[in-house]
Amino acid sequence: MATAPQFPGLDFGDKFRFWPKHNEKIYERLEAKHAWIEEKRAAQGDGGVPATEWSEEDPLENEMILNMGPQHPATHGVLRCVVKLDGETIEKAVLDIGYLHRGIEKLAESKTYQEFMPYTDRMDYLSPYSNNVAWCLAVEKLAGIEIPERAAWIRMIMCELARISSHCLWLGVGLMDAGAVSGFLWTFQQREDIYSIFDEVAGARFTVSHARIGGVASDLTPRSFELIRAFCDSFREELASWQKFLNRNRIWIERNKDVGRITKEEAIELGMTGPNLRGSGVEYDVRRFEPYLKYDEVDFTIPIRDEGDCLARYFLRLEEMEQSIRIIEQCLDRMPEGPIRADDAKQAYPSKDEVYYSMEGMIHDFMYTDVGTQAPKGANAYHAVESPKGELGFYLTSDGTGRPFRVRINAPSFTNLQGMEYIMEGSLVADTVVIIGSIDPVMGEADK
Repeated sequence: MATAPQFPGLDFGDKFRFWPKHNEKIYERLEAKHAWIEEKRAAQGDGGVPATEWSEEDPLENEMILNMGPQHPATHGVLRCVVKLDGETIEKAVLDIGYLHRGIEKLAESKTYQEFMPYTDRMDYLSPYSNNVAWCLAVEKLAGIEIPERAAWIRMIMCELARISSHCLWLGVGLMDAGAVSGFLWTFQQREDIYSIFDEVAGARFTVSHARIGGVASDLTPRSFELIRAFCDSFREELASWQKFLNRNRIWIERNKDVGRITKEEAIELGMTGPNLRGSGVEYDVRRFEPYLKYDEVDFTIPIRDEGDCLARYFLRLEEMEQSIRIIEQCLDRMPEGPIRADDAKQAYPSKDEVYYSMEGMIHDFMYTDVGTQAPKGANAYHAVESPKGELGFYLTSDGTGRPFRVRINAPSFTNLQGMEYIMEGSLVADTVVIIGSIDPVMGEADK
């Protein structure tokens, strides 16, 4: 008589115990957690029936533990929210984000500085160009590399287009989460226009990898200028139509007003960054307070809102898109002529013309690919940019080789998620999706 095949995993025994242990720790933390709503109720009283007199037959007077995600579409597939409910109110919340297992910081330590560029695209995959530039600026600071002026202006244009693209997706998904499916289609049309620009400039629509250490991979073509100017003109009108539709829409306003509110002091204490910080009245933007590229030479306003709720974060991001258009137009008008990469074989790749038609250029290309940028041994540097999600920074340490000795990433989605548990506690469970959408996390950079 034939025996049944023994497939691996059918009898785990003691070999697979991570998940039960992990779940146990999550629930232990949930039960042991001291939530601020408990202090509030103890001090003020909730005005309800005393706990000793609760009716067991009334489902609204019973506590329940609910898992939201990672299957929920608003949590990007990898954010698990474990909440303890008192009726429809979230009493306690614990976030579990470890579902990607990327290990991207350790991956960076086994790649040359330029080889790591495509990995940055996959961090915040809604605005990959910002990640490219943040990485390049950190490496250039570490190795003391100066980039040409034209490259700096090109980077600014593309970063602001990436900001608009990211905010468009945020708005479209936020509208869809609130029930307005058609809004998602409007915003994605604008993203498609931006993708066409990326395709013309970089040869790729989504994960562009266009920035290079020492400059950029390719120059803007005349067609690129035409597409960017046409987009600026059309997007202004589109943005105005969105504001006309949403700014006084009763359903949208009531769905967001006074939901997920955090004060100025709370936002600072929780480590919020980007629009989530400025939406609570903190006027901090890396582009203004620690200018990089040519941001100190252009005129733009930092939008601020004091309300600190989901509605404030909506208004603020719409204003940010307006300011991005202003910056792009100034960059186009002030774009100088000149090279787009540093003219040093040990600091940047040679142009394709040099590689194809010059033996020296081919040698330089091979050597740079093999060895990479070499920063002084013991050098360390931190550089941050204002990405659409907030402050995105890379901390690098060099051992003198063409690969970083240590890499640490200050990811804005990770820091913003620190405040999610606090914001969710005391909110209604029905508001969870709106709150998550207003914080705008991308899990590709949160699970490092």
